[in-house]
Amino acid sequence: MTTETPVFALPVRLSAKAQPSLIAADEHHFDAIRESLRTTITDLESQLENELRAPGGTGQAAMDRDLEVHRVSARVRALRRFGLDVCLGRLVADDGSEPVYIGRLGLTDRDGRRLLLDWRSPAAEPFFGATHGRPMGLASRRRYRWTLGRITDYWDEVFTAEGLESTVALDDQSAFIASLGGSRSPQMRDVLGTIQADQDAIVRAGSRGALVVDGGPGTGKTVVALHRTAYLLYSDPRLEHRRGGVLFVGPHPAYLAYVADVLPRLGEEGVQICTLRDLVAEGEAAVAEHDPEVVRLKSSARLVTAIEAAVRHYERPPRRRMTVDTPWGELQVGPPDWEEAFAAAEPGMTHNDARDLVWEELLSILADQHDNPEVVRRAVSRDEELREAFVEAWPVLDPAGVVRDLYTVPAYLRQCAPWLEPHEVAALQRDPEHPWTVADLPLLDAARLRIGDPEAARERRRRAAARASERERKSQLIDDLIANDDSEMLLMSILRSPDAQNSLDDEAVLPRIQPDELAGPFAHIVVDEAQELTDAQWQMLVQRNPSRSFTIVGDRAQARRGFAESWEERLARVGIGQVTMASLSVNYRTPSEVMAEAEPVIRAAVADANVPTSIRSSGIAVYYGARPELDVLLADWIARHDEGVACVIGDESFVAIPRVRSLSAESAKGLEFDLVVLVDPQTWSPVDRYVAMTRATQQLIVLTSA
Repeated sequence: MTTETPVFALPVRLSAKAQPSLIAADEHHFDAIRESLRTTITDLESQLENELRAPGGTGQAAMDRDLEVHRVSARVRALRRFGLDVCLGRLVADDGSEPVYIGRLGLTDRDGRRLLLDWRSPAAEPFFGATHGRPMGLASRRRYRWTLGRITDYWDEVFTAEGLESTVALDDQSAFIASLGGSRSPQMRDVLGTIQADQDAIVRAGSRGALVVDGGPGTGKTVVALHRTAYLLYSDPRLEHRRGGVLFVGPHPAYLAYVADVLPRLGEEGVQICTLRDLVAEGEAAVAEHDPEVVRLKSSARLVTAIEAAVRHYERPPRRRMTVDTPWGELQVGPPDWEEAFAAAEPGMTHNDARDLVWEELLSILADQHDNPEVVRRAVSRDEELREAFVEAWPVLDPAGVVRDLYTVPAYLRQCAPWLEPHEVAALQRDPEHPWTVADLPLLDAARLRIGDPEAARERRRRAAARASERERKSQLIDDLIANDDSEMLLMSILRSPDAQNSLDDEAVLPRIQPDELAGPFAHIVVDEAQELTDAQWQMLVQRNPSRSFTIVGDRAQARRGFAESWEERLARVGIGQVTMASLSVNYRTPSEVMAEAEPVIRAAVADANVPTSIRSSGIAVYYGARPELDVLLADWIARHDEGVACVIGDESFVAIPRVRSLSAESAKGLEFDLVVLVDPQTWSPVDRYVAMTRATQQLIVLTSA
C-alpha cells in the first residue's frame, strides 16, 4: 500500500500553522480532491478513447464528434496540468455552512458532491472581492501558497466576530503582499490566488461595449487583462470559440513569451495571442519608419480608407457591347449585363472571393438567353474573349501590390486619397524595392481584408476544378453502370438522384484551404499597452470586431507618442463609441523607493499622469553610478541571489547572460524584473525613462557613461 505525500509542507518557522485543528479539515478535503482527479481523468481518457474509436460520420455528426473530442482532450490536459494545487483556497460563509473550496476549475466526485468551485463562477466572487468594508457574506477566507505541488504557507482573513471563533491562523501579512516579494522568472508568475478586490471587479465586468482599464505601472493591468479573458470565455456564451472567440493583442514578442503560459494555466487554450505585426504577413520583416512626416500620414485612419477606392479602381464593368459565339448562335452581353453581374458581389465579401460569384452570375445571364442554359453555360465559360474581358474588368488582385502601387504611382494615390496635399503625396512615394515598414502594416492589413488572399482564391479555383473533374469521372462511371444494369427495377438509376450524388462527393480528394486564424471576426478583443496604438492600427482591430466588444488596457502616461486627449475621445475617433472607464491606482509591483524617483520624471512631462501609490517597500535605495561598474554590480547581485531575473536596459553593447537580459526601453514595456539597470537614461524621453524605471520589483540601478 502506497502512502500519499502529505499536502502540507510548512517550514519549522510556521509550525504553529501545522496544528491539526487548523489543517485537518483541509487534509481530508484534499484526499477527496486527489481521488476525484484520478477517477475523473481515468473516466475522461476512456471516453476519449471511445470517441476516437467510433466512426467519424459525415456532415454535422462529424463536426459534433470533433468538437466532443476537442472538449474532452482539453479537459484532460487541464486536469493533468495540475495536481492538488488546482485548489486556490477556501471561503467560509457567515451562515455557518461548510467551507467552500475554490479551484482553477470545477470538480465533483462520482456522487456529485462539489469539491471545487470554478474561480470564475458567481459564487466564487467573494473569494476575490470581499474586503473588511464589504465582506460579501464571508466569515473568513483562506488562501494557499503552493510550492512544487505542496502547501508551504497559507493565510487566513477574518471578516466577522464569529469568524474569530473558527479555526483560523491569523497573520500580520496577507498572501498577496507576501507574494510580491518573491523572485521573478522568465514567465509571469501564477497570481490567480492573490487577485485583489479592485482587480477582480474589473475581471468580472460585462463584455458589451469597450471597457478601458487605465492604470499606472505595477497596478496589475496585464494580470487583469489575462484573467478577464479567461473569465469572459467562461461566463459569456456570446464569446465562445465557435462564435468568434477572443483575440489577445500584446505589444511585442518578449511580452507574449512572458505571458504565454497564463491562459493555459487558467484552462483556456483556444485564445489567439499575437502582436499587431502578427496580423499581417509582412509584419515579421517590417522595419522602422524614420521619417516623422511619413509616420504621421500613415498613422492616420483616413489613409486606410484609400484602400476602398484603390480596389474600386479595379472593379469596372466594360462599357462596350460584345458578341459571344456558340454552336447555337450568337449571344449578346452589354453594359447592363455586366452591371447586373457585378451587383451579385455580396456586401462584405473580399474582392477576390466575389470574383468567382460575379463570373458565375455573368455566365447565368448569358446562358438564360438560350433554351438549353446548362449546355450553353459550359460553352460560354470557355470563350477566351469573354474571359479576357472579365479578367480586365475584375482581375485577381494582390493586396501588397495594390499598396505598393499607391506608393509608387502618384496619380493613383491622388485619385484614391484626394484629400492629400501635393507635398504629402510626394512624401509617401518610395522605390518599389523599399522594404515594408511598421507604419505600412495597417494599410497592408486593410488591403488584405478588403481584397483577400490571392493564393486562397487560386486554391478555391483549383478546388472547384478538382470537384468538377471528380464529378465528371463519377458521372461517366454511373452512365456505364446504368447502361449495363439488367435488373428488373433498374436499381442503378438511383445513383442519379440528388441525395446519391451528394453522398458520392469525396471532400478528401479536394485541395484543402487553410483559414487565416487571425483574420477574424472575433467576438471580443483584449488589447494590452493600448496607449501605443495609432488610429490606423486601431482600424486593424476594429475591422476584426464588428460588435466593438473590447477590453482596452493601458496608461496614457506611458504613451511614447504622447496621449493628450481622453480615452473616450481617442476611441470615438476610431469608431468605438460605447466606452466604460475603470481605473487602477494601487502599485503592487514597484517598491516605494523606486516610485519616489520615477514620479517626478513623468510628472514633468505629463502633469495629470495616473501615478499609482506603492504599497510596499524593498528597503533598497536607488543606486546611481557609472557605466564601468556594470559588470561588478551584476556579478554581486547574482552572487547574493540564487534566483530571480535582472535586466540591463539601454546598453546595446551589453550581451545577455544567464538570468540577466538586455533590452531597449521600448521592448521592456509590460515586463518586470527583480533588478533593473538603466544605462544613460538621461538621453531618453521622460516616458521611456519612467517605463524602464518601473520595471523593477526589488532594486533599481542607474548608470551614466559620461
